[in-house]
Amino acid sequence: MKIKAIAAAALAAALILPAQAMAEKYLIDTKGAHAFVQFRIQHLGYSWLSGRFNTFKGSFEYDENNPTATSFQVEVTTASVDTNHAERDKHLRSKDFLHVDKYPKAHFESTSFKEKGDGTVSLVGNLTLHGVTRPVTIAVEHIGHGKDPWGGYRRGFEGTTQIALADYGISYKLGPNSKEVELRLSIEGIRQ
Repeated sequence: MKIKAIAAAALAAALILPAQAMAEKYLIDTKGAHAFVQFRIQHLGYSWLSGRFNTFKGSFEYDENNPTATSFQVEVTTASVDTNHAERDKHLRSKDFLHVDKYPKAHFESTSFKEKGDGTVSLVGNLTLHGVTRPVTIAVEHIGHGKDPWGGYRRGFEGTTQIALADYGISYKLGPNSKEVELRLSIEGIRQ
């Protein structure tokens, strides 16, 4: 009886494990600067102010046979904010905005990935910023995938979302047209 149970368990493992092994693991290529976390916000309602975070890391898993199992994890170093203006960046790092001394990292972890059939995806997850965690939905486009010139294999996505500063406890008044920040994520991963 024990032999039959062991054989059944081995057969079940043989059938289940290959399906689980189909997910490809990717490391986001920040070392080669092929990934970006950018933002923009209206400046007093007169123009757009753009910036980026220079230091971040992350990974994702993707299975072409089961895209709904896709997952993303990204960690951003908030002190790396860069708007190409040293005094403004200093202000953004202060208690008025990112408060980087208290909240040195921002995190995103996905909870669902739904392909719409037209090359676009609805990526839902939890964003932790300024000590507050809230769900966000990112409109994602699957850019492409394939071999690279260095013998590796890459896959890329680009996504956008908007977040309200007040939702994350950032209450500094920038004017009525400057309450939301648009985030743009360009992610290129190297298969591991």
